[in-house]
Order: sequence, then C-alpha cells, then structure tokens
Amino acid sequence: MYNGLNLGLGNLSRLSNAQSRSISAENFTGEKGRGGMALDGTGASCARDLGQGWKISPSVKIAAGATFELANIAGPGALQQIWMTPTGTWRFSILRFYWDGEATPSIECPVGDFFAMGWGQYAPLSSLPVCVNPGSAFNCYWEMPFRQHCRITLENLAPEEMCLYYQINYTLTEVPEDAAYLHAQWRRSNPLPYKEVHTLVDGIRGQGHFVGTCLAWQVNSTGWWGEGEIKFYLDGDEWPTVCGTGTEDYFCGSYNFDREGQYTVFNTPYAGLHQVIRPDGAYQSQQRFGLYRWHIMDPIRFARDLRVTIQALGWRSGGRYLPLQDDIASTAFWYQNEPHAPFPPLPGRDGLEVI
Repeated sequence: MYNGLNLGLGNLSRLSNAQSRSISAENFTGEKGRGGMALDGTGASCARDLGQGWKISPSVKIAAGATFELANIAGPGALQQIWMTPTGTWRFSILRFYWDGEATPSIECPVGDFFAMGWGQYAPLSSLPVCVNPGSAFNCYWEMPFRQHCRITLENLAPEEMCLYYQINYTLTEVPEDAAYLHAQWRRSNPLPYKEVHTLVDGIRGQGHFVGTCLAWQVNSTGWWGEGEIKFYLDGDEWPTVCGTGTEDYFCGSYNFDREGQYTVFNTPYAGLHQVIRPDGAYQSQQRFGLYRWHIMDPIRFARDLRVTIQALGWRSGGRYLPLQDDIASTAFWYQNEPHAPFPPLPGRDGLEVI
C-alpha cells in the first residue's frame, strides 16, 4: 500500500492509509478532532462575544530568552509543510529539529536563514521546497520523515518578547527503510579571512545526499564578487569531485546576474537571486544578496563523508583575481542516515546579528 510519502503530482491520485494531522496554536498536540477548542489565548479578547471555536488561540508569545516547543510528535510519520510568521529579529530566533530522541539537533538555524531570508528583510521567494509570501509568510515543503519521534523548538534570543503564528502539517505513516533524515546547518564568516574559503559544512559522517544551499552575502569591496567556485569533497576526497565554475553559475545565473548594468533578481523552482539590497547613499552602504540553489533534480550523493566550501573572488588590477573579505552566512541542507556528527556551536547574539 502506498504510504503517503513523496506525495507529488505523479501520485496525487493514489489512495493511502496515512493519517493527516496538524499542529498550531489552535491544536498544540495535533490530536485528531481537537482543533479550535481553546478557551484562552492571544485572541480571547477579540472573541469574547463569540466564545469557543472563534479564533481564541491563533498565535503564541515567546518571552525573551525562552524556548518554545513547537511540536512533539510520536512517529512514525513525516512533516509535509510548515508555515510561520515570526515577529522580531529573525536572526535571533533559532529553529531546532530533533529526530527520534537524539540529544543534539539535526537542524539548527536562525529562522530567517532557514527560509532564505538571511538579511532579516522580506523578499518574495517562489521555489519548490521554500516560498516566502507577503507579508513575511515563511513556508517550507521539505519532506521530513521520522521513525520514533519528532521534536521542534524555537528559541527567542532577543531581549524582547516575540509573537509567532505557525502551522505544521504532517502525516502519520510508515517510513520506508531507505528514507533519510533532513539536516540543516548555519555558518557565518564575518569577515572571511583573506585567501580563505567559506565552509558551508564539513565533518559530515554517514551516507546521504546534499540537497540545498542558501546564502546571505555582503560584499565589502567594489566590483564583481562572484568568481569563486563551490566545491564538494566526497568520501575522503583531497580534491573535489564536484567543482563549479563561479558563484553565479552555481546559482544558475550567468555573467554577474547583470542586465543593462543592474543586478537582476529572479526566482525559479530550483535556484534564484531573490534578494538584492542596494546601497542608499547613506547608512545602508554595502551591497547585500540573497541566493538559493536546491539540488532536487541533481542531489550530491556521498557514501561516507562530505565537505562543501565556496570561494569569494573579485577582480583587481592586471586582470588578476582578488580574494575577498566579505560577510557570508550560509545554510546547507542535506539528507543522511543517523547518527549525525555534532554541529559546531552557534555563535552568541553578537555573532548572529546582521550589522
């Protein structure tokens, strides 16, 4: 019997014994037939003349320094869609996903960067696994299977309370033996040391496949900044097996993303330059870019280990490359079997801050 995973247009008509469930502030546990029953919540005052069932608990407030548990689900099953619209500084809200009772998260990332909004400013994004819609509506369609358990938390590192509207749609279903777990890791080089590369991930151990990159890139010099190559080191490689020809080429653009002297934003199902923040002649002095590349049709497979790096290269006099010292924040996405290697610790608030 079809188990309800990998649901797409090609099998949308097939019946399944999977059970649909949904978690939100209107049903914190996702129990069947228990939605919209709240008697108290952030909308209670607005619904005081209407009573139970009338949008009494549409959102949650997360205190400064607090961690809120978004989901606590007994498996087997799979997350299918996540929608949320967090307030406050997106870099100071940290998402963590834990699969099957693990002690360290498989996904640990600022909420904005997880949805390719690394600069803390809204930009429309329309792609297959991630879309961001007006106003600041974050949507994720990465399939996330789990076998025993799924736990998701959001930590508020900001000095102010935040408000969160959210919904997590999932299915309770059997998970195939060869289904892997989604992982995501955030890293930042600020500034990137001269003649060094930005590392998206290293130390990954196990079998899996790399499925996506999003970058928040600030250029700290004039001129073109995207000559650098992205490189994938697979299974003990000394030199990479997969090596790109330039930054804009990896993100499926060409020739500086330039049309008639301007960077041109674009959104496609698999890749895009969805955000260009231009200097304003005053305090917004640096060019800033948001980019994404999803390896959905071309996942990068590894059997034992993986390391991914990207160069930052511009131009200097004499037709020579210039190693750049830019602010680069990356989020890398991959599937792998468990256990995973522990991630490097996230920096504190000052290390996360968009400055």
